[in-house]
Amino acid sequence: MPPASPPHLRPDWAIFLDLDGTLFEIRATPQSVRRAPEEVELVARLRQAAGGAVALISGRAIAKIDELFAPLKLAAAGQHGAERRDGRGVVTKADLPLRGLNLAEKAIRAFATSHEGLLFEHKGLSMALHYRLAPHLAEAAHAAVREAAAALGDAVEVQQGKMVAELKPAGCDKGRAIEQFMREPPFAGRVPVFIGDDATDEHGFQVVNRLRGHSVKVGEGASAARWRLEGPAAVRAWLTEGLAHAAGG
Repeated sequence: MPPASPPHLRPDWAIFLDLDGTLFEIRATPQSVRRAPEEVELVARLRQAAGGAVALISGRAIAKIDELFAPLKLAAAGQHGAERRDGRGVVTKADLPLRGLNLAEKAIRAFATSHEGLLFEHKGLSMALHYRLAPHLAEAAHAAVREAAAALGDAVEVQQGKMVAELKPAGCDKGRAIEQFMREPPFAGRVPVFIGDDATDEHGFQVVNRLRGHSVKVGEGASAARWRLEGPAAVRAWLTEGLAHAAGG
């Protein structure tokens, strides 16, 4: 198990931050997550302390990230790297066959509609079937998403997360997004630090470890991460303490 208490923040770090389950507490549905003004202020202070080298790395779409962090508009990788906004504000997106996506959406949405407690979420380039409100349907939910993905062949892959099965573009993950950021200003030349809580974050941990950075797992479970924090409250406290330490306070 990774040790607790990651080191204090340093001004030469590039910080990559997951959202749900990491900065924010997980709620019953993605739509029920609310951010406090203090959390937006914390990220703004973090970006200033890191010379702008802060990016949000999330399964959420960038448009939803922006809604949560308004008025901030941060560098971000959304939908597990299927879309990315770099430090200059330039957005790139993965290419997917529209017809195939529409067919997958129809199949997964129909399955969700026919089973109480399932929630279908279309993010634009990816889609998710949430079963947090119906955990007994986990196996069936994953099977439904795999079946829909099979019709699209190698263009997509299925990813498992906390109480969710997701269909996303093949070859896109949080680790690759972090690698891309680390080749660009203001991230290049810094020490990468990634904080995440889910199996979807393991690609990011592996990349950060390879780049000799700091990987921080939030919560329980086996992980490649080098450090561990108990939960989102501990993440916010660690970041706040680190900012105070960096300022000499």
